[in-house]
Amino acid sequence: MKKNKNAKRNSPVNKRGKFDKRESRPDKRESKPVEKKYQSMTDKTSPDKISLKEFERDQAVEENTNQIEGRNSVIEALKSEHPINKILIDSGDKKGSVVKIIGMAKDKGVMIKYVDRKKLDELSKTRNHQGVIAEIAAYETVELEDLLEKTKNKEPFFLILDEIMDPHNLGSMVRTANASGVDGIIIPKRRSVGLTVSVAKVAQGALEHVPVAKVANIAQTMERLKEEGLWMVGADMNGEQVHYEANLLGPIALIIGGEGKGLSELTKKKCDFLVKLPMEGAIASLNASVAGAVLMYEVLRQRKLKEI
Repeated sequence: MKKNKNAKRNSPVNKRGKFDKRESRPDKRESKPVEKKYQSMTDKTSPDKISLKEFERDQAVEENTNQIEGRNSVIEALKSEHPINKILIDSGDKKGSVVKIIGMAKDKGVMIKYVDRKKLDELSKTRNHQGVIAEIAAYETVELEDLLEKTKNKEPFFLILDEIMDPHNLGSMVRTANASGVDGIIIPKRRSVGLTVSVAKVAQGALEHVPVAKVANIAQTMERLKEEGLWMVGADMNGEQVHYEANLLGPIALIIGGEGKGLSELTKKKCDFLVKLPMEGAIASLNASVAGAVLMYEVLRQRKLKEI
């Protein structure tokens, strides 16, 4: 691995006991011309792209449907003490992990209702309920200050998602965030998919373990995090460094842009530096959740190497 110019971050101690309030931040370097092989971090030509009006309509319908579908997701909800009103189970399928769900539900006093599979098919929003649907209270988001309080005695690792509208992308990144040690996810209140049924399904129970904060303004939130000593690292095709050459240690927030347009110009300006992924094939872009997964695991890899 090449030696990173930003590797040293010696600075006075701040209130977190780690770094100062950014006085020793390295100067931003001019972006070099991007070679063809370093292209878009996220897919800008998604075939399933929908209009904002259609997105907001579908979002409103889905956020009013408070249910979790699928065996693994329901099991994780039961483990996490998430409020569950009742669980609907296919009356003709009481084998395997369904037996575990029934036992856990009885232990917690959760109502179980056995119904025909056709009924579950009618209620299902994901079309992959696996014979189990739990009716729950809506997933609750947390405040930014809750995330900071949770990480006050450690080096935080946050994921900021700038206008992710695809529930499958958000759900996938929530799942990867849990696996790679992310302490919390931050999404905007507007122009972003919420914590919907589809998101929960794709996350496979990870929403029970990764807190998500909704904020009014991403740029202002980034400035707030800088005050707490975090480094803002954005994913962009014009990044100054390839991701594995960048120093991603210490308190950090990764910022991933939305499908179709990537990071907004204001968000880019708020980043301390930008990183890119090498693209060697004929396809010039990656899905947002894939790019996010690569970067999250690079942070984890560098943290693990530091422990050796």
